[in-house]
Amino acid sequence: MSRLLTFAAGLALAAAQLTSSLENHVDTLTLGSSFNPVKEAYWTGLPHHRRTPFAVSPDGKTAFLAYLDAGGTGVHIQGVNPKTFAAVGTPITVKNGKEAGGLVAHNDGFALLTNEVVSGESKDPLPVIYKYTNGKQAFRTLLGGSGFSGNALASPDINGDLVFSEKAGYYAAYIVVTSYSGDAAGHFGDAIRYITPEGKVEEIQGASSSWGCSHNTGIAFEAADEPPFASLCSEDQGAIWLNTETQGMSNNGVKVSNEHVINGASNEPMGGMSGSYSSLARFIGADSYIFSWVSRGAVDLTLNDWMGEGYTHASNRTNNRNVAIALFSDKKTLVGEQASSKVGAKDGDSQVNWITAGANDCSNAHAATFDASTALITWEEISNPVCEFEAMGCKGKFAGTKFQAVDSKGKKLGSAITSDDTYVAGDMVTMSDGRICWPYVNMAWSLNGPTQAADVKKISFACISN
Repeated sequence: MSRLLTFAAGLALAAAQLTSSLENHVDTLTLGSSFNPVKEAYWTGLPHHRRTPFAVSPDGKTAFLAYLDAGGTGVHIQGVNPKTFAAVGTPITVKNGKEAGGLVAHNDGFALLTNEVVSGESKDPLPVIYKYTNGKQAFRTLLGGSGFSGNALASPDINGDLVFSEKAGYYAAYIVVTSYSGDAAGHFGDAIRYITPEGKVEEIQGASSSWGCSHNTGIAFEAADEPPFASLCSEDQGAIWLNTETQGMSNNGVKVSNEHVINGASNEPMGGMSGSYSSLARFIGADSYIFSWVSRGAVDLTLNDWMGEGYTHASNRTNNRNVAIALFSDKKTLVGEQASSKVGAKDGDSQVNWITAGANDCSNAHAATFDASTALITWEEISNPVCEFEAMGCKGKFAGTKFQAVDSKGKKLGSAITSDDTYVAGDMVTMSDGRICWPYVNMAWSLNGPTQAADVKKISFACISN
């Protein structure tokens, strides 16, 4: 009995410690331009947090936040004091940028992933990376357009991420693309680009790609010590793949999850529009990774006869979405079993490590790591959800943002805590003091249906300590 009480007390203490460590820095960052905090979801128009990429330099002394101007054109990059979260210096503006798609901080500057319309190319914006050093532009490099082998690619919505590995000597961008020339014109996929610190794109065999996952519906990307970097994709044929080695959705890849898909959607597993960031994290000082996503589960597997052997269709197990995690011992190796590809299987999700299992709908799942052994998983919930679209988001009463600590084996540490006024709306960053911090907008968050938000000029930050 005493052991049981000790165990219960330990769980309660873990939850209490996480609760007491949640700190809010409300409206500390004053923006030089207005920002609109809501991005409409694909198909449903339901509200998502518009991403504000956030990054901290390796020495921990400098931080930056990027945001799209409320007018829809122009990405502003503002220096941020990583201790007070107040503005530092004069913002830099990439005047033609259409999306704040990813950000890397250096001790002397930053690199930004964005997209912009380029004369003589597509009517849609092309992906582009900018680097600034000591306040001056070091390079601007296109990641799409007619200058690459294969079909010319644009990125109307990047919905991906930018990472950097000093050890590998590369930036890398994983982005959603659409072709505007050749036999794939009008179709969507994704691309992985590797860029040197000097701004040259290198096509690396077994790492770069120009047409990976069909109608990409979610990206998870994290740096590694050498190419290829760790990557996952969600596609419109029925699965989420760890595609570090394949860069695509070939059936010799690692199938992490079966998903029900329809109309180019698959439950917004990595956040949908304005998502695909902070869902894959590397444990600090280790080779292992953790991935979080939302899913309705999978039952009754049937053959995807258009794709062939190794590909399956699935039905949803639940009407609502729950939060799941997967662990990787290194950038290419899943811990545990792959998702089943057995036609006729009743269970298509028996391998999933579920963080939640209730009737609330879960969305906006993210992951970050405190150290080599502990991670933080976060998500939002809707109570009594109305889920009108079987592979998309739900609407209903916002039931708070949840924060759950887990260990490197995938075991929950204590209970999840809830905040009704803290949201995750930008990258979750492990600070030099071990806290995990991220940006959000201090606003009344509603998930009752499609909505618009007033422009703002203040950004808040929240942090959690282990």
